[in-house]
Order: sequence, then C-alpha cells, then structure tokens
Amino acid sequence: MTRIIADISVSLDGFVTGPDPGPDNGLGVGGEALHTWAFSDDPDDRQILREATARSGAVLLGRRLFDVVDGPYGWDDTSGYGAGEVGKPAFVVVTSSPPESVRLADLDWTFVTSGLADAVAAVRERAVAASARSGKELDVVLMGGGAVIASALDAGLVDGLTLHLAPVVLGAGTPLFTGGAPRTLVRRSVTPTSTATHLTYDVL
Repeated sequence: MTRIIADISVSLDGFVTGPDPGPDNGLGVGGEALHTWAFSDDPDDRQILREATARSGAVLLGRRLFDVVDGPYGWDDTSGYGAGEVGKPAFVVVTSSPPESVRLADLDWTFVTSGLADAVAAVRERAVAASARSGKELDVVLMGGGAVIASALDAGLVDGLTLHLAPVVLGAGTPLFTGGAPRTLVRRSVTPTSTATHLTYDVL
C-alpha cells in the first residue's frame, strides 16, 4: 500500500529554516546547516538519501517551497530532489493559486487549489501509478515546507515521519510544530552520522 511519508530536516530547537527565509534565501539565515547531510560524503548519509529518493513515487510540497525551488536560485541539473540518484518523480503543489509560469518546465508539476486533502489524494494517485509502472511499491513523500507537514500531521494524513536532526541551534526561523492535534509516534530507526541523526517513525 502506498504510504504518505513526511520527510524534513530540522534543527535541535525545532526549526526547518533559519530566520528570514524567502525566495532568494529559502532556508533563511544559517539554515543551510540543516541540509549539510544531503551533500555529505558520509556513506550512511548517502545511503539514506538514495533510499529516500528511490522510494518516492510522487512528492507533495507547499507553494512557498515551490517558489524557492522554482526560483532563480532554486533547483538546477545538479541540485534538486534526488539529483544524481533516480529518475524524477511527479510533484504536486498545494496552493491557493497556480503560478503564471514555471521555470523547471521539464518536471511534472500539478497544482491543486482545493486544499490539502485533495492535494494528498492527487499525489497518492500519482504515486500509485508510478508503483504500477515500476513494479514496486512506492511512497508519497511530503517534502515541506514545515506548515504543510504540520497541517498534514494534524489532519491525520501522514503514515510515517522522517526527521533529519541537524546538530545546530538556529534560535529562530520556521518551526515544524506549533501545537495542533497530538499524535503518537512509534520509532522505527535511528541512524547517527557525522552530520545528522536520522529518525524514522510510524504515525499512529
């Protein structure tokens, strides 16, 4: 069965960006430290990244994150989701209004304007189709931003949570959790590396 996996990097004090994030500085001040692990040569980091991208049947993100990755300082041929790892999955963006144009036109983008639940249904449909084409079970990955993941958790739409805990205290920024419905987590794995502690949970 296709699972919905929220996957995000977070600081020790619970922020998924540093202060003042924006289209030209998506991770905010100091936020680059959150993703050091994704560019690391540590073999455990590389394996975690490879396995995560290989299981991705389709990916969901919010409009603010889309504006960053599709912006002038965003993804290119050498950086982006699963760059250098696997073929690129379909992407679904939950937004109040689609953009007038898309810079990364070679990627498969779908914009859903009718809310998070409909966006999750759309991205699940694409992941199921990708699973059928590949002959193996693939997941939906919620890559962020933090508000989308928190809202999906609150709504009970998430089956699994993967946190890449960076050894940094940012002091301010975009928090991952700001209250909301309580959720019980069951820890499935802990992988410490030279750059992060990778935690996986089932969400009950």
